[in-house]
Amino acid sequence: MPRSHDVDENAPIFAIAAAAELSGMHPQTLRQYDRLGLVVPARTQGGSRRYSLGHVAQLREVGLDPQVFESDPGRTTVAVRIAGADRDRGALCIHGHLDVVPAHAEDWSVPPFAGEERDGCLWGRGAVDMKDMVAMMLACVRHLARTGTVPPRDLLFVFFADEEAGGVLGSQFMVREHPEVFEGVTEAISEVGGYSVTVEDAQGEPHRAYLLQTAEKGIAWLKLVARGTAGHGSVPTSDNPIVHLAEAIARIDAHKWPREFIASVRGLLDGLSEITGVGYSDEDAEELLERIGPAAGFVRGALQDTANVTMLDAGYKHNVVPQSATASLDCRFLPGHEEDLMATIRDLAGEHVEVVVDHKDISLDSPFAGDLVERMRGALLAEDPEASILPYCLSGGTDNKALSTMGIVGYGFAPLRLPADLDFAPMFHGIDERVPLESLEFGAKVLWRLVGDC
Repeated sequence: MPRSHDVDENAPIFAIAAAAELSGMHPQTLRQYDRLGLVVPARTQGGSRRYSLGHVAQLREVGLDPQVFESDPGRTTVAVRIAGADRDRGALCIHGHLDVVPAHAEDWSVPPFAGEERDGCLWGRGAVDMKDMVAMMLACVRHLARTGTVPPRDLLFVFFADEEAGGVLGSQFMVREHPEVFEGVTEAISEVGGYSVTVEDAQGEPHRAYLLQTAEKGIAWLKLVARGTAGHGSVPTSDNPIVHLAEAIARIDAHKWPREFIASVRGLLDGLSEITGVGYSDEDAEELLERIGPAAGFVRGALQDTANVTMLDAGYKHNVVPQSATASLDCRFLPGHEEDLMATIRDLAGEHVEVVVDHKDISLDSPFAGDLVERMRGALLAEDPEASILPYCLSGGTDNKALSTMGIVGYGFAPLRLPADLDFAPMFHGIDERVPLESLEFGAKVLWRLVGDC
C-alpha cells in the first residue's frame, strides 16, 4: 500500500511524559503511544518494521528485554513476558496486532496516517482496529516495569504482525514456529470486546452495556471458479463461464441461511431484553437490535452463517467469451457449522463452478463464566458502576483463533466507554476511523485494573 504521508524517521516518535496520573500513565503519553501506530502505515513492510521497532525501543527503555520475531521481511512480532507473583498459575496473554487495512486518503476528512487530534478524538487508520488497545498495552507494560509492580500471575504481552491478512505471518507463524513463547499461557484477551453501547432502558433512561466478546465465527475465504467454452462474442453459446458464475452468485445471494442463537448471542439478546423491556423471538429480533444502533451490524452477522461476494474477475476483451471466470466469497460460520456451510456453498455453486478454499480458520466459543470473566467484569464496573456486562459473538475473527490451537481460551476485551452518539462499529475498516481520547484513557484505567487483579 502506498504511504499517504511521509514520516520523518529521524524525528522522535513520541516523548515520555513525567507526570503521573491514570495510575502513572499520563493521558498525553497514552495519546502518543496511539499516534505512533497512526503515523506509521504498518500495512507496508517498512512501516510495519518501524512501528514494531518503535515498541521494542519503548520496552527496552524501561528495562525490559522483548523478543523480536520476523516471519517475512517487514512482518515483525514483538513479545515480552512479565513475571507474576504466582508462577504456578496459568499465564495471561494480552495481545494486539500492529498491521492495518489500506486507506485511500481522498476518501477521508483527515489524512489517514497523520494521527490528528480533532473534536476530542484521535483520527487515523487503525485508531480502533486496533492501535487503541495496542497503546493501552504499551502503557500498562511500561508502567509495570517502571514501578516494579508484580502482577498476580505471569503476563505475556504480544504485538502480532499480519492479523489483517489472516495472521499467517503473525499469530499462526508464532504458534507454529515459536510455541515456546506461549509456554504456560492458559488464557488471552485481545480486540473487539469490552466496548460500550448505550440503550434506552425500560424507564426511558440511557443505560450503558459493555459487550464482552466470548465467541467468534469461523472464516472461509473461498473462490468460485467457473469454466466454460471460449469463443467469439458474436456466436451464441450455452457454456459461457460468466453466466455460470453469475447464476451461482445469484443462488448464493438468494439463499436464506437458517438462524441459530448460540449461547453468547442468546445471552446478549436476553440481557438487552431485560434492560430495555423489549421482547424478541427466534424469528424476529429486529426491534431489539435497533436499540443498540450501529453495533447491531456485528450482532446481525452472528445470528446465522453468511456468504458475501467481494471480488469478480472475468474476461479480457469485448468480443471474446472467456474460458473461465472467478469470484471471491467471504463466508463466516457459527461454531459447529463449518461442514454445513461448505456443503451448502458447493451445492449452490452448481456443476459448472468449482469452490476453491483460499483461507479458512476456526470458530471459537468460550464460556461467559469463570475467574477471568469475573475479573474483566469487575474492572469495568469499578470505572462504570451502573453499567451492565453482556456476552456477544464477533462476526469477524481475531488472533485468538491461532492461540486456541494451543488450548488457550480467548476473549475480546479492549475496553472503551463510548459516547452514545458515536457510530463506533462502522469505523472498523471504515472511513474517518477515530477513537475518543476520553475513551482511550478510560480503557487504560480498566486494563490497568485487570492487570493488577487477573
